[in-house]
Amino acid sequence: MADSQVKDEWDLQTEKIQDRMDKIGRKILIMSGKGGVGKTTITVNLANALVDMGCTVGILDTDITGPNVAKMLGCEDGVLGSPDGTTLYPVEPREGLKVVSLAFAIQDPDAPIIWRGSLKNTAIRQFLADVEWGTLDYLLIDSPPGTGDEQLTVCQSIHSLTGTIIVTTPQPVAVLDARRSVGFSRKLGCAIIGVIENMSGLRCPECGTEIPIFGIGGGEKMCQEMHVPFLGRVPMEIDLREAEDSGVDFMKNGISHPSREALMEICRQINFGTACSTSRDTSFLGTPQCSPSACASCTSNCASRNRNAK
Repeated sequence: MADSQVKDEWDLQTEKIQDRMDKIGRKILIMSGKGGVGKTTITVNLANALVDMGCTVGILDTDITGPNVAKMLGCEDGVLGSPDGTTLYPVEPREGLKVVSLAFAIQDPDAPIIWRGSLKNTAIRQFLADVEWGTLDYLLIDSPPGTGDEQLTVCQSIHSLTGTIIVTTPQPVAVLDARRSVGFSRKLGCAIIGVIENMSGLRCPECGTEIPIFGIGGGEKMCQEMHVPFLGRVPMEIDLREAEDSGVDFMKNGISHPSREALMEICRQINFGTACSTSRDTSFLGTPQCSPSACASCTSNCASRNRNAK
């Protein structure tokens, strides 16, 4: 009887998740194999750029033990609303952007969150089922490093997941782990929207010389070897780091920055469908020999997909 009741509750929660997600256009999991590659920075800035393009965007922070999205958006003092004690309402740091993070429930910012995987999974499914996101164009799901509980819970809970964006730095040790994220996406049948090479060189603020601190081109080379789309490089900049630390919208600043321009171009590829998003071999992408089977999970508007869809 107890097992049957648990199953009924799980099924009901799954139905709630489906209902919530059906109101959202594109659900994208942003992941990385290694920590410290700037995954949350990418998530926050893509979200702000999409809002500037006129989209409505939600961010779900599934990094349970290290939730930093709220800090980077300058809304860490926000509170999740719940008038009925069941439904949760996101924090809205700006018009068109909604955010949910466990950070909003933590009173002491220095307090560690010491949870086993089962508790993390429960929290993520509760966020997916009980948060009233409303109608959105995008839900960006920020995740912790690796290919573990959090990523698996998201992929298995959202059956209409649009795909994954994988963030890496150019250095070989980061690329090594990013390759595992590609393998994870393929094994779970998730479309790969593309790879972003972050911290790709540092432009000296004094002389303008580009300094390859972590190298340059490692992420792009991986994409060529593994036949996955490359979305672009984002260089390191002091102003970008300062904006994230202070919770300032970097994409709004009127000063021209190579990193902002790179992020805007990546955002245009994502929003206007020019990037292939497939979990399959794309070695023939864009050519007359492109296999129709490679377009099965694709959400792009590339010429091959349009031709093969006819």
